[in-house]
Amino acid sequence: MKQHKTILITGGSRGIGRSTALELARRGMAVVVTSTTEDGGRAVVDEVRAAGGQAAALVLDVRRVERFAHFREQLTSSLQALGSGGLDGIVHNAGFGHYAGIADVDVATFDALYEVHLKGPFFLTQALLPVLSTGSQIVNVTSATTRVATIGVAPYAAFKSALESLTRAMAKEWGPRQIRANAVSPGAIRTELGGGLTPEFEQQLAAQTALGRVGEPDDVARVIAALLGDDLGWVNAQCIEVAGGYVI
Repeated sequence: MKQHKTILITGGSRGIGRSTALELARRGMAVVVTSTTEDGGRAVVDEVRAAGGQAAALVLDVRRVERFAHFREQLTSSLQALGSGGLDGIVHNAGFGHYAGIADVDVATFDALYEVHLKGPFFLTQALLPVLSTGSQIVNVTSATTRVATIGVAPYAAFKSALESLTRAMAKEWGPRQIRANAVSPGAIRTELGGGLTPEFEQQLAAQTALGRVGEPDDVARVIAALLGDDLGWVNAQCIEVAGGYVI
């Protein structure tokens, strides 16, 4: 009999992905983390195992849609090694930021943002449907920039907005399989995304936040973990902003 949930986290080697992996492990879930390099996820796997949890790491570039079928085979092997009969959740977290005004965004950057933040999650979920267990959950990591217009991040925000729409479509379409889909929308978080935060920028963002600070990766990880647990089992097709009251 299966004893634990097993969750796939894309972009799981650092930032929100790493914090989510550690939080899930603390709650008794096994994790498979992905990164774009062989060494990327190993440190997280070591941390999880040192704490008594179960984890595996796989290489995945979410832009390479043509490799998703092969990735599914690798994931299936990892699930077996972890004692899991299927996949119980996907956290679409992989991403990158780019700061430029609309007039200065080139086609290559636009396409890369699209591939990572929308096309990749769409087709990776499609590819993994055969291994998703009945009653599993999908969490799409979006952004508070879908609600608050922010100069310099137009393509990023546009694709994250589309991902929120896709979240609702996933929940509707796969409801008969009892698969839930929700989005988590972080505000300003202290990560390396987009080059990180300068002290001046952090002060500015904190001043725009009701709780008076920027968020930490753990703030978001706890919400993702709650959605993947059992207590929020009736929450579906929602976008939950995790921003401490950013621009309200």
